[in-house]
Amino acid sequence: MKETSAYIERVRQINSDYQHLELAAVDESLQRIKPGQSLLVRQVDRNPEIEHWDPYLREHWWPVGFTANNTLLIERPMTQRYEPGQFLSILGPVGENYKFRKSLRNVLLVAYDAAPTPLTIMLPLLLKNKISATLVLLGEARSYETTHLPPEIEVVRGDDKMSWEGQVMTLGWADQVFVVVGQDDELYRFGQVFALIREKRLDIPENYLFGIFQPIMPCGIGACHACLLRVKGDAPQPLCVKGPAFDLTQVILPNS
Repeated sequence: MKETSAYIERVRQINSDYQHLELAAVDESLQRIKPGQSLLVRQVDRNPEIEHWDPYLREHWWPVGFTANNTLLIERPMTQRYEPGQFLSILGPVGENYKFRKSLRNVLLVAYDAAPTPLTIMLPLLLKNKISATLVLLGEARSYETTHLPPEIEVVRGDDKMSWEGQVMTLGWADQVFVVVGQDDELYRFGQVFALIREKRLDIPENYLFGIFQPIMPCGIGACHACLLRVKGDAPQPLCVKGPAFDLTQVILPNS
């Protein structure tokens, strides 16, 4: 990871709640960013002698792909205002890429009370490799509009109780499951998801169910220890370095 810069070339609203930013002049290291890796970003002034420290911590941005012109696409909520020409200071890539099974054929993506943005960057890769994907939206995630996603992706909207049509069949069909949850209490919510899937499947093998964590990351290099995650049989792991995806069978979850 290193510090680099870019600027916003274009802002495009994709639905009523989210927008895509196209970042130009992106460093070569970010042009090789992989699904699962993210960025820590701060808006800066064109004059390098002027520094902005509000907010003090960098924002956590998720790339969702590249345009045909090789500009980096970032998905951000419409509640944040951006304009073309804004300059950015970027730390990244942060974290490790998602780990897929070699024999992968079917992937289940679940967003529970959280936008599925951390999941959507993997969609082009899955489709390119002829891997089928189903996106399940639960709780607050049901309001996420998906018309901008590839039509090959099956979208299922469940309810507030983590239930959706064909749930048992979907969980049995999936070779791997990736889950993103609301950030207010990720461990508790991942514990809920783990308990649900264990009830439906009876057994959760390793390398099957992954939680995608989105902690506050003051440094992004594991130095501040603010995002340590307790795992079984090992020292706590820094989410910013070893994450964002962790095998939930190896995470110490409430009531698991």
